[in-house]
Amino acid sequence: MAFGQGKGISLNKVIAKIDNYYVLRSDLEETIQSYAGQNQPAPPKCQVLESLVINKMMLAKAEIDSVVVDDKSVDNQLDSRMSYMVQQFGSEKNIVEAYGKSLELLKSELRTQVKDQLIVQKMQAKITNDVKVTPRDVKKFFEGIPKDSLPFMPAEVEIGQIVRFAKATKEQKEVLRQRLLDIKKRVEKGEDFAVLAKEFSEDVGSGQNGGDLGFAKRGAMVAPFEGAALKLKPNEMSDVVESEFGFHLIQMIESRGAEYHARHILLRPDYNRLDLTSPTHFLDSLRTLIVADTLKFAKAAKDFSEDKNTADAGGLLRDPQSGSSRLAMDPTMEYTLFAMLDTMKVGSVSAPLPYRTEDGKSAMRILYFKSKAPAHTANYTLDFEKLQNIVTANKKNRAIDEWFRKSVSDVFITVDPEFTSCRVFGTSQSSASGAGTGGND
Repeated sequence: MAFGQGKGISLNKVIAKIDNYYVLRSDLEETIQSYAGQNQPAPPKCQVLESLVINKMMLAKAEIDSVVVDDKSVDNQLDSRMSYMVQQFGSEKNIVEAYGKSLELLKSELRTQVKDQLIVQKMQAKITNDVKVTPRDVKKFFEGIPKDSLPFMPAEVEIGQIVRFAKATKEQKEVLRQRLLDIKKRVEKGEDFAVLAKEFSEDVGSGQNGGDLGFAKRGAMVAPFEGAALKLKPNEMSDVVESEFGFHLIQMIESRGAEYHARHILLRPDYNRLDLTSPTHFLDSLRTLIVADTLKFAKAAKDFSEDKNTADAGGLLRDPQSGSSRLAMDPTMEYTLFAMLDTMKVGSVSAPLPYRTEDGKSAMRILYFKSKAPAHTANYTLDFEKLQNIVTANKKNRAIDEWFRKSVSDVFITVDPEFTSCRVFGTSQSSASGAGTGGND
């Protein structure tokens, strides 16, 4: 694709080339638009372009340095992405209609994106592996901020939760079991398991591949699934197996040492029609014990919460970016939490509340309002963790910039003349002529 193709602005126009990798105008525009979607001001266009070029350069260098990611990691990330999309759009059919593409094509495109993202993350980790931040670094950074320029920090809270998922009724379970038993009979009569998996499986990730889960190491799958799978011989099918994900019909393909290769058909209950009575009663009884101080919230969360992401931390919610248990009490917070905390006192535990997980499961939860720090001007002691994260991010960014400057001569980079004014290589220049990287300019 040639630079300057066409008279108008083409979103598919190549605006930068890094070895065999390209940055399209659409990449630039979509990245800028993503900031608007997060209610954040977008950085200058040249800064966004430089970031995209660095990412592509990491992919090119990863190829040179033989940095790879395993297919299982890619598949897991892709499954999570597809599950999230199903939740957002309501169904696979809605996704197909929204994108105007088949699930197979969409997954193929997403798989490339996911793989590239994982490789970039691995390269970033390799580049910044030696970055260390000491308390002295943090103190120096804090003392370097003019007193009249110290940021104003919003109120912060610590919140714990105990989650119990809605349960399928006996009738719903029986319907799913019978459907899978009927499918099993069809396979036994000669139909192809993979074809039926494509038609019936509700595991979006594997369903389109005939239910194929690839090779898995022992211990990688949930216990009920793995226990049933490992009892099977090649081509043998399991009985119906229930796990936290739903109901499975499993077929073993191959077993070798500590790995096994299986496929499955997964059916899930209708999460909108599950019974919330049992988890509500359970949490209500648990809350009574906690309020009476017979049971500590943290222990109750570890022992009884079905949310694996928070149970081991005593139920505490954490900021996905910083990992801190202190959450800013502002519009970035989940709205239901923000509204609920407004009615609670520090130290109190809520009554059971309806809850919808990120992957669309229906549940109930109780909330524990552990602590609240009022809004304040940034303070070294109180905000040490946040300051440390800023210093760490700054050091990592400098490490990546330094790596970029040192590595720029290892790859062939060209940039469209339209972006001559951008300092993509640390200096204002254009390398669209293809004369080289411009690394010495």
